[in-house]
Amino acid sequence: MSRPASQHTVRRHNCALVLDAIAAAPGSSRATVAARTGLTKATVSSLVDRMIGARLVVEGEAQSRPGPGRRGTALHLSPAGPHGLGVEIGVDHLATCLVDLTGRVRTSWLRPGDNRASRPSRVLTRVAAAIRLALKEDVAIGGVGVAVPGLVESATGILRLAPNLGWREVDVRGELTRRLGLDVPVLVGNEANLAALDELRHGCGAPDFVHVSGEIGIGAGIVLNGELFEGVSGFSGEIGHLSVDPRGPRCPCGSRGCLERLAGQDEIVRAAGVEDLPTLLTALKANDRTATAAVHDAAKWLGVALSGAVNLLDLPTVVLGGAYARLEPWLREPLLAELGRRVVSAAWSPVHVLASTLASDAATRGAAGTAIRAILADPDPYVTAVLA
Repeated sequence: MSRPASQHTVRRHNCALVLDAIAAAPGSSRATVAARTGLTKATVSSLVDRMIGARLVVEGEAQSRPGPGRRGTALHLSPAGPHGLGVEIGVDHLATCLVDLTGRVRTSWLRPGDNRASRPSRVLTRVAAAIRLALKEDVAIGGVGVAVPGLVESATGILRLAPNLGWREVDVRGELTRRLGLDVPVLVGNEANLAALDELRHGCGAPDFVHVSGEIGIGAGIVLNGELFEGVSGFSGEIGHLSVDPRGPRCPCGSRGCLERLAGQDEIVRAAGVEDLPTLLTALKANDRTATAAVHDAAKWLGVALSGAVNLLDLPTVVLGGAYARLEPWLREPLLAELGRRVVSAAWSPVHVLASTLASDAATRGAAGTAIRAILADPDPYVTAVLA
């Protein structure tokens, strides 16, 4: 049955309301926040003072105003407040970063290494060590976000399947919480979805797009109306496992001709006859015909998969992330040509193709951002814990 809201519930709601107003319009005064939220000046002042004490908010200089009266002070999210700790478990690397409340990256680390040959327990041991190193930084940690290349069930946070790692049914959140004894939230998400969220907040800023993360695996994050579309269980965006050639090579997922087996980073490098991505880029800049043909072939298969997504969801923009962002100068024209042929609405609504400016950092930053957004959406529990 419905019950009246308690005093604590009302304060919790109003605290989120006030912090959201400050985040949306940095530099606002208490009076401006009160006018924007409809709360009394006294209520706003009390909540702001609590958040200043918890280092969520910081005061700036007094605002200039005409005529007599007290000048209000500008309010901002505090860069010295709690940070989000982002972790990415990649197929060939581990990455971590610390991001403050304003979205600025304080510091980051990258550790190359092939995780396909390691058991989940061994990789998670290395992840725990990387987190311990980040925790030595002189900042408060408000939460940990973990990006993984596979199906993460939104209701449980369990990694159900990561074909390129060979992982099944791994409770990443539970394992890390147990190993580290963390008293802050640990949030786990698909790396492509988290990269798309970071692109939404700090990249292209478009309200509707598909962000394609091209690495060894290929994932897509779908943003509609400024919100991430995760599907019913959180499993949307697995564009790398769309079969674009039913007679193509076997994929670790069990199917044939999946996009990532034809247009993934490993396949492009192999077809170009080079050793790695940096060597591929050098060859492309030198107009090497084999390297250029390999990228053009990948663009064709990418266009086949993306045209299906665009036709289904009427998406106006494709953002190329990860390795694709670096390959964009050579991918763009053949990809646009394929989309032009296959997207039925192209004559009236041509698809725009952009290179992400965040490139390979987007998933790690997006993971850290999940912890930040959780605090911004509901700051009162954090404030209460700090001030207790």
